[in-house]
Amino acid sequence: MNAPIVGFTLGILINLTGLAMAVPFIVELVDHGPNVGVFFEAMAFSVFLGTSLILANKHRTIKVTRKSMFLLTAMSWLTVSAVAAIPLYASNLDISFTDAFFEAVSGITTTGSTILSGLDGMSRGILLWRSIIQWIGGMGLIAFAIVFLPFLRIGGMELFHTESSDRSDKIMPRASDMIFSLVKVYCLLTLACFVTYHQLGMGMFEAVNHALTTICTGGYSTHDASFGYYDSYALHMAASFFMLLGGLPFVLYVRFLFQGRFAFFEDTQFKTILAVLAILIAIMTMWLWTHDVYSFADSFRYAAFNIVSVITTTGYATADYMQWGGFAVMFMFFITYLGCCTGSTSGGIKIMRLITLQKAMSRLIKSLIVPNGIFTMTYENKRLPDEVVNTVLGFLFLFVVSNAVLTIALLFVGLDFESAISGAATALANVGPGIGSIIGPAGNFQPLPDSAKWLLCIGMLVGRLEIMTVAVLFSSLYWRK
Repeated sequence: MNAPIVGFTLGILINLTGLAMAVPFIVELVDHGPNVGVFFEAMAFSVFLGTSLILANKHRTIKVTRKSMFLLTAMSWLTVSAVAAIPLYASNLDISFTDAFFEAVSGITTTGSTILSGLDGMSRGILLWRSIIQWIGGMGLIAFAIVFLPFLRIGGMELFHTESSDRSDKIMPRASDMIFSLVKVYCLLTLACFVTYHQLGMGMFEAVNHALTTICTGGYSTHDASFGYYDSYALHMAASFFMLLGGLPFVLYVRFLFQGRFAFFEDTQFKTILAVLAILIAIMTMWLWTHDVYSFADSFRYAAFNIVSVITTTGYATADYMQWGGFAVMFMFFITYLGCCTGSTSGGIKIMRLITLQKAMSRLIKSLIVPNGIFTMTYENKRLPDEVVNTVLGFLFLFVVSNAVLTIALLFVGLDFESAISGAATALANVGPGIGSIIGPAGNFQPLPDSAKWLLCIGMLVGRLEIMTVAVLFSSLYWRK
């Protein structure tokens, strides 16, 4: 199991989370805000705890094993969420630890569901901390997805190895180089987003916060009305563009910026997601326009923004699509499950897995027609191994089962069917808003009972960990020596 490496790494992550609290601490200090002491004490406690874990395990660390990687992955997200909740719980928000933990888990997993209201008049330090934890979670997700999941061979991420099965053709020679390049790309995209928002009319503070939560496809806003607070066509289109950038495979940016290779239109995921978005936006635009909900220009604007927001699992909203009619409500509910691209900050099932599923179904139909035929599945002119297909099918099975179990559990603790089924979907897919009057795009998760919030926390963490990582920990074989 190699527990020391788990403790040592968790110590580093706790330290980094604690040090990140210095930013909202400074903001509160400048503003003479009510949470100066809260952030200072939370930062001191986190650094003390993290340093203690590092010192206790630094002489005992050995090589990372597959088993320790599974445990480390799950514990990392859980531990960082708990630490991130400390300043929220101790602040002047006057919320329970359940609510603070829910908000932190939603932030770290970049889900974007919130229990908070009155954001427009809230302390700037708290608002910035919510944005920072989402940004940290988005970066952690990319590193987790691209570096660790292929190593663990779970959840379909090993499809990236079909692009570079030859070691000489790897994107970067070492994981450390890859992570460093990803961090630079992530920061550059965030900076570009901030500059764009600010130039289009957002205030400096709002532009910083929304840039942090756009690129990570997180969706936390500084306003209760979310992005609908800004009645600007240009800002809505810019946000749609940057949300999409956050939902694309980050390896494509690394290739372009550091290898000079513009391979976007060679990538199957990129071409597929553009086609899917074009079709979905066209359908919703025509529905809104022909049913006289908005003018044609506004129909396109609201359709494009909200569909991109849901597909990329960002969770921003510019309108309450619960008021668009029954078709629109069910339309938005079903695309909640899709997700964007593998290797991005988005959640959901993801386009890569859906492509693999389509290929598997196509092969099955062909084999039924020609029983003795041999049909090879390919991805970008390379053979798609059966092992990859099996892991994707396994993920999809667990996703469906997890969604059903979570829905039933939410019904058991008292939620109505609409809130339960959409709450389960939005948690597992890490989207943010659900449907219905309570947790819809104009609603809030605060009215839910504490038991439902804890269940949704589990759902958000399981969804962000690609489900199979957690499933492994419940296997008796994993715990055998």
